Amino acid sequence: MTDKLREKLINAGRVLVDEGQGDYVWGHISVRLPDNPNRFLMKPGCVGVEEMTPDNIITVDIEGEKVAGDWPRHNEVYIHSEVLRARPDVNCVIHTHPENVVAFSSLGKPLAAISNDGTMFSGGVPVFAETTDLITDQPRGKAVAKCLGSSGILILRNHGLVAAGKTIEEAVFLAVKLEKACRIQMLAEMAGGPKLFVKEEELAAKRARTNRGDSQGNAFSYMVRRWHLRCGCEVPAEYRASLENFDRSGYKKG
Repeated sequence: MTDKLREKLINAGRVLVDEGQGDYVWGHISVRLPDNPNRFLMKPGCVGVEEMTPDNIITVDIEGEKVAGDWPRHNEVYIHSEVLRARPDVNCVIHTHPENVVAFSSLGKPLAAISNDGTMFSGGVPVFAETTDLITDQPRGKAVAKCLGSSGILILRNHGLVAAGKTIEEAVFLAVKLEKACRIQMLAEMAGGPKLFVKEEELAAKRARTNRGDSQGNAFSYMVRRWHLRCGCEVPAEYRASLENFDRSGYKKG
């Protein structure tokens, strides 16, 4: 079980970079251990998020202390430990510095429903503005978790994003979709500002249709296959199989 979780975490790092969310050796991702909810696997410091291996991933406890692994721990570990402490429903936490999210956060404007991606967040995206500095201690980690509340996504103003999901697939999906929503709105802002928006009466239905579990899983599988095909690597069997065992549950509803 832990080996498979490590492999999925590794693939998550790769697809995040493939989606433009790499920032040299900064940014990190974690996943809760199913047999010990007060511990989690985490990307180590000093390597890119796409450079995780089964041997360099570290194990951290809910206090933010490294309990296993040879590689150093990130200073911002408290984003992960405090969100996981506050949210028993969350099993994966991502913190990245995607350029469009950072640029958009500097505008001081709400994210608008001008695309399918923007519609996903039409219920509102919390913005953490207590500091634009790093989250390097428990009090700041707790403040981030409090600001996140019951949401799955948070913007750290002038800094980046925090995505929290029940699964790795969900957290990756939220991070990728937020960056795309911000990029589309930035394009509209550069063209004079958005004038037309998704109809109010369509927002809830579109939001629910886009952010389904099957959409998250199918998108994640696609991104993993794409990464492997681009690097000339063999696609892992479980992601090749997903083409035959495609989750069509959402499509049966029309």
